[in-house]
Amino acid sequence: MALVTPCRAAPEEIQVYMDEMDQPGHFGLDTHINDVTAGTPTDDYPGQQQALHRLRITPEFSYGITSDLEAGLYLPLATLDGQGRLDPGGVKTRLKFIAPRRPGQNWWWGANFEIGHVNHKLDINPWNAELKGIVGTRLGKWTLAENANVDFVVSGPAAHSPEVEFDTRVAYAMTRKVSLGIESYNGTGTFAHFGAVRDSDQAIYAVADLDLGHWALNLGVGHGYGTNADRTIVKAIVSLPLERIMGRRNAVD
Repeated sequence: MALVTPCRAAPEEIQVYMDEMDQPGHFGLDTHINDVTAGTPTDDYPGQQQALHRLRITPEFSYGITSDLEAGLYLPLATLDGQGRLDPGGVKTRLKFIAPRRPGQNWWWGANFEIGHVNHKLDINPWNAELKGIVGTRLGKWTLAENANVDFVVSGPAAHSPEVEFDTRVAYAMTRKVSLGIESYNGTGTFAHFGAVRDSDQAIYAVADLDLGHWALNLGVGHGYGTNADRTIVKAIVSLPLERIMGRRNAVD
């Protein structure tokens, strides 16, 4: 276990972080949805939950602390099986920072830290964390973004060297409301065995982003390769300002 880390199923959040932030004092809600439609069942440890044909639904609540700092809460990390049974699997929290920009600056940098607790069926280690470096730029209709992720075990029976992954997004704005692009998620091994690309999970997605006014939609279809047991993954992120949802509910009441 010290030399080989388990293959991981599609995570609850398949996203390249950019510079989007809630305004100070405002709440947001992103609902992450993904489904592995084709792949190979895995058995990395006894009691592991299979990702194949299991829908993952994760609400992510966020709050703008300042113009540069945002907090987030993933609750619950849930899955839905073929019989429609909902299974809450854990909780995760995050803190995201995007550095202030000068007027006219078209690039950004920042960082995100996450820590969470999951059930044994989702991970053999109950407590895990991630530190994410964020950089990106907009050049005309093009958007380019890169995340450098370090995932490490906080506590658990199968501790291992921190894993390193690089996530990339290249997108082109077809119109003011629609953009198309490619996202890639590429494991590069651990600190102890950095560069072991062929022995790590890899995935590439064709994505579309739709600006629908007060809410937004990210859609993607991906292919896993390398050690990734998930061969075809469908993902969606539905983004809404939480105040608008609560306002509608109050209006109905």
